[in-house]
Amino acid sequence: MDVLLIGSGGREHALAWKLRQSAELGRLFAAPGNPGIAKVAELVPLDAADHAAVVAFCKREAIGLVVVGPEVPLVAGLADALCEADIAVFGPSAAAARLEGSKGFTKDLCARKDIPTACYRRFSNAGEAKAYVTAEGAPIVIKADGLAAGKGVTVAATVDEACRAVDDCFADAADGVEVVVEECMVGPEASLFCLCDGENAIAFGTAEDHKRAFDGDRGPNTGGMGAYSPSGLMTPEMTERAMREIVRPTLEGMRDLGTPFRGVLYAGLMLTADGPKLIEYNVRFGDPEAQVLMMRLESDLLPILLTAATGSLEELEPRWSPEPAVTVVLAAKGYPGAVEKGTAIGSVPEEGKGEIVFHAGTALKDGRLVANGGRVLNATARDADIGRAIERAYALVDAVDWPDGFCRRDIAHRARG
Repeated sequence: MDVLLIGSGGREHALAWKLRQSAELGRLFAAPGNPGIAKVAELVPLDAADHAAVVAFCKREAIGLVVVGPEVPLVAGLADALCEADIAVFGPSAAAARLEGSKGFTKDLCARKDIPTACYRRFSNAGEAKAYVTAEGAPIVIKADGLAAGKGVTVAATVDEACRAVDDCFADAADGVEVVVEECMVGPEASLFCLCDGENAIAFGTAEDHKRAFDGDRGPNTGGMGAYSPSGLMTPEMTERAMREIVRPTLEGMRDLGTPFRGVLYAGLMLTADGPKLIEYNVRFGDPEAQVLMMRLESDLLPILLTAATGSLEELEPRWSPEPAVTVVLAAKGYPGAVEKGTAIGSVPEEGKGEIVFHAGTALKDGRLVANGGRVLNATARDADIGRAIERAYALVDAVDWPDGFCRRDIAHRARG
């Protein structure tokens, strides 16, 4: 089967790398891809925002499955356009992608289905939001309602910080913008990934990531500075409880709305004293969580994704390596703020057994590899022991010749116990 993968980041490199191992794969195309993906797929200059062009390419090349990596094309309705053209796609419709595209929508769904989550209020007026914040006090959480690349959340320790976050959300925003103000939940965080076919959901791995930019969980929120899998917090019992109390009611709620969810549902969870509560949903694989999930997945990825897109997941039982995996993000200096693009990357270690450096924000300029984004490379390793997996990941980091990058040096510290 010929496959088209949409996206250009580290998540997409990990997916392409795993798809390339499939016995059922014919040609693999990636749009637009990156230099790392180019080693395992044929890059095509398609703009995911041009739905007609994507559909035309798929028809011309007889693509059997489209795998959409990032959230923006899903929220914009790319999956709808492909489905209307009878092209199989792994990823939800625009209506179902509201689970990530609108935090307010998801909170309202949780309220209707009695899904455990933080108490909240929605606001379309900054003054009203700040008045509510002042009345409630801190700590308190401010979330931009729409897509924010993993960085639209402020956990405010003071009322002043919360009010500044509200102002930031509304600054220069288009009409109709909203913010969600939530109580600050307490507990460790973990990620649960679920494959969904509209009716059924199966657990598809767990992970924990590191959102803060600097060691010791300090600094601004980022899209993720590293991750490890599996999560020691997500025991089989905790996973089943989250499926029962959070994920399955969500699927039922989406069916009730006439917008069944197909694809991967990524539940960010807070494990509170009262049990797991939903922080938020993403409607795609996490980045950098996909990197450690793909490193641990032993099953053939292609038929799994195709089944979620076109069939029933009830009988599917993916196989996982028991070995933990770790990924460390190398980011451009200044990230998550403004970064300089075009800095030279002298060399990147070659793939080895149980280890690889995935490309995230790279490009070729005059035949040379350069940085082309905030998060640039993902040093990823798997080993029987979590400590050894960490050591191997950092050995890869240290073998990268890129003076203009930085990373956290404490990724997976929680897993060491």
